[in-house]
Amino acid sequence: MNVLNYINDFLGDGAHWHGAEGIPTRLLEHVRYTLLALGLAAAIGLPTGLLTGHTGRGGNAVALVATAARALPSFGLLVLIAVSVGIGLTPVMIPLVVLAVPPILVTTYEAVRSVDPAPVDAARGLGMRESRILFQVELPVALPLILSGVRSAAIQVVSTATIAAYVSLGGLGRYIIDGLYQRDYEQVVGGATLVALLALATLALFWGAGRLAVSPGVRRPSR
Repeated sequence: MNVLNYINDFLGDGAHWHGAEGIPTRLLEHVRYTLLALGLAAAIGLPTGLLTGHTGRGGNAVALVATAARALPSFGLLVLIAVSVGIGLTPVMIPLVVLAVPPILVTTYEAVRSVDPAPVDAARGLGMRESRILFQVELPVALPLILSGVRSAAIQVVSTATIAAYVSLGGLGRYIIDGLYQRDYEQVVGGATLVALLALATLALFWGAGRLAVSPGVRRPSR
């Protein structure tokens, strides 16, 4: 049986669409883990990236933190924390947040630093406060690149949130882990397909958000 048959049989089975272990329930659990981890990572990475990018200070520290965080294996960190603090949501959130912070932090820093200094200097010459310069001059121009960093983090978290199943939580990873344990490859392929589809939906969501949030003048490439 090929992969397409596995996918068709898994998604076409009505039993997979109902109950506590049905696709809608597992999908909502996966989305909840993703949104929580992404929200925590954004709360850390965005303010830090905006501040360091605006002031021009701390760039080396940002690069060091991002490099160190990227070097940590998510699954290894999950196991280490689970052994230390026990099974629960915390061992899942920590590696997901550690995974998501670097692309948000680094991209936000670089986005602000790459803003043309001419309008920034003009705003300072007009007597604008630094906070207004950041949010009214630099942020609108830097927003497309910032969104790309958040989008990259979201895709990584969506793909990696399957590790929640290793500590007895839910999400789409439940199909993959249980399927491997039961040698039910239809379930494994179906779960992996759902994760891929959710990643594609996340890409589409950020594309739409970019169209709505980014000014057409900034979005339109210069000639």
